[in-house]
Amino acid sequence: MSSQDIPEENLPAEQDHAHGAVGVADEKNPFADPGLPPHEHRVQDIDERAAKRSERAVAFLFTLSMLATVGFIASYVAIPHDKSVFIFPLGHISALNLALGLTLGAALFCIGAGAVHWARTLMSDVEIADERHAIEAAPEVKAKVMADFRDGARESALGRRKLIRNTMFGALALFPLSGVVLLRDLGPLPEDKLRHTRWAKGKLLVNMNTNEPLRPSDVAVGSLTFAKPEGLEEEDHDFQTEIAKAALMIVRIQPDNIKDKRELEWSHEGIVAYSKICTHVGCPISLYEQQTHHVLCPCHQSTFDLSDGARVIFGPAGHALPQLRIGVNDEGYLEALGDFEEPVGPAFWERG
Repeated sequence: MSSQDIPEENLPAEQDHAHGAVGVADEKNPFADPGLPPHEHRVQDIDERAAKRSERAVAFLFTLSMLATVGFIASYVAIPHDKSVFIFPLGHISALNLALGLTLGAALFCIGAGAVHWARTLMSDVEIADERHAIEAAPEVKAKVMADFRDGARESALGRRKLIRNTMFGALALFPLSGVVLLRDLGPLPEDKLRHTRWAKGKLLVNMNTNEPLRPSDVAVGSLTFAKPEGLEEEDHDFQTEIAKAALMIVRIQPDNIKDKRELEWSHEGIVAYSKICTHVGCPISLYEQQTHHVLCPCHQSTFDLSDGARVIFGPAGHALPQLRIGVNDEGYLEALGDFEEPVGPAFWERG
């Protein structure tokens, strides 16, 4: 249907916009301005039912964008990152990446397609020719721009086409949630995981080298032994995560040489157990000087005095090493009497 098929009284009134002056070619100006062709009304300008159909189409696209955004979030949460699917001819690809790409692409496409369809079918398509002007706008030009803006806002029918307006606002408001959800990749919230390790009351101290429970007689004065909690095996999928918090170093010191009262109470016959994880940046401590009872972190030379509550005596570490309270069970094996009372590892006080 075109404007020629509609009675003249049904056609929209022509807006008072100049279509450019038509010039006449002569010897001085062989390329005269031919002017703009007569404006052709669209079906939506003539038939309100067609305009309603276009309005519903635009709203449908915006609604699809909202659903795609919800699908993006649901895919991110529900699909395991290691799940794969076979897509011919691409082969096996990540199901999560495929779902995120499709839903994010659909959300963006539907917003763009809805905006384009809205502009091409419902917004004014009258071409306006205007003269060039200086960069600095005169007051009357500014007034004209504001008037044109108001006319454009009125012609866009944003206030009258409430279905389009509401669904567009919904799509634009919901879509940024896709980026917010991606912040999850910064890592899961630690909750209280940093405050707890695999140590608990009754857990035996197992030698890291022999994988056998330790007796007091196994720890000689001046020796350094590394231990792990009973039940933690290298084959466990979370071994590295757990040992990074539960790694223990055991030293036997003459009880008379222990200066810290709590350290002495938490030891057994001079056997003290401290976290092996340096409180600076988390390096494993492995160097022990038996004459001074100092342990040294090899990364940045933080030094701790194991005879005085493992306090820092040199280096960048800001906190003493946490001590594990130990005892002996009925079978004569060294056991933990609980978990560390403070979090192990570096910079917890700054993070938590």
